[in-house]
Amino acid sequence: MADVYINRISSFLPNNPVPNSDMEDYLGFINGGKSKSKNIVLRNNGIEQRYYAMDKNGIATHSNAELAAIAIRKLFDTPDEIGEIELLACGTTNPDILLPSHAVMIHGLLKEASSIEVISNSGACCSAMQSFKHAYLSVKADDKKKVVCCGSERFSTLMRANSFKEEVEHLKRMEQNTYIAFEKDFLRWMLSDGAGAFLIENKKNEVGLSLRVEWIEICSFANELETCMYMGADKDSDGNIVAYQDMSMQEIVQKSVLSLKQDVKLLSENIINKGFEFLCNLLHSKGIKVDDIDYFLPHISSYFFKPKVYDILEKNGMPIPYERWFMNLKTKGNVGAGSIYLMLEELFNGGKLKKGDKILLAVPESARFSYAFSYLTVC
Repeated sequence: MADVYINRISSFLPNNPVPNSDMEDYLGFINGGKSKSKNIVLRNNGIEQRYYAMDKNGIATHSNAELAAIAIRKLFDTPDEIGEIELLACGTTNPDILLPSHAVMIHGLLKEASSIEVISNSGACCSAMQSFKHAYLSVKADDKKKVVCCGSERFSTLMRANSFKEEVEHLKRMEQNTYIAFEKDFLRWMLSDGAGAFLIENKKNEVGLSLRVEWIEICSFANELETCMYMGADKDSDGNIVAYQDMSMQEIVQKSVLSLKQDVKLLSENIINKGFEFLCNLLHSKGIKVDDIDYFLPHISSYFFKPKVYDILEKNGMPIPYERWFMNLKTKGNVGAGSIYLMLEELFNGGKLKKGDKILLAVPESARFSYAFSYLTVC
């Protein structure tokens, strides 16, 4: 079967970076007051700046599809090259619309492209890794020779205070606490916007470095664990998911059902142990040792989890030293499905890599606990 190479990586982050001090200027104040959770969440996640695809008035500057299309264009020097793409695979947590699918909307913005195969992957952080694997397998099987995959998110407009106005008004009428629940407010200070893209081919670059894809492994633990992060749904008292399609419009509005929510207790109990124990077993089964990893790129939502990941790796015989970790959460923010693309882009184009280096990518997804891992060789 064909070897598979990542030959180019691009990224796009919209507008100017937004520091912590300016976040509520963009996201707004819920019920007219400052968030009670903001400082606690920011202290733990360690993010110092992020990017929003909107202005301070909440007016969108880019759609999710536009973020992805710009990142894809940045892969190429000329429009003719875009016309050579044979497959487009795109993943996101939060597409602009329910139908048509995310990837065809991106394809529609790429007027330079030909009529090609397109696939959309849905989910959360692993969705763009699923797109990466689809691209990888297509080239591996010699079905396609020039493929693009991408990961993108636009969370910012979803996190605006006015998205929760009706819920707060309902709570006022009920004489209940008028601050939105922590599982919603928590995510307002975690998520941001951006996109990244890979050009994947069956031959490495003649000039410059390429990344040979050795393997990609993806695993879900949904058979064991209940839903942790969700959107377009609510949880009942037994932890069962109730879909928005089974609710009245009044319930959808009053409960901010179309906002993103996360069960923080489930997250802390399971996100690290399940996935990184699986990773250690995977590495052992493939005969990969700590010394075989030059760069470790873990997508984590918060620096709070960094020592916890290390502890699990050490406990399972894979203590990857911190000096081999490469992360940009602090400066790029948590861009969900796009984060691993943004990390690898910065490393690949940063002048640090040399031929023979080995790179391990790790992407946990808390939605219902899925994990994606990939091993790359610089060549």
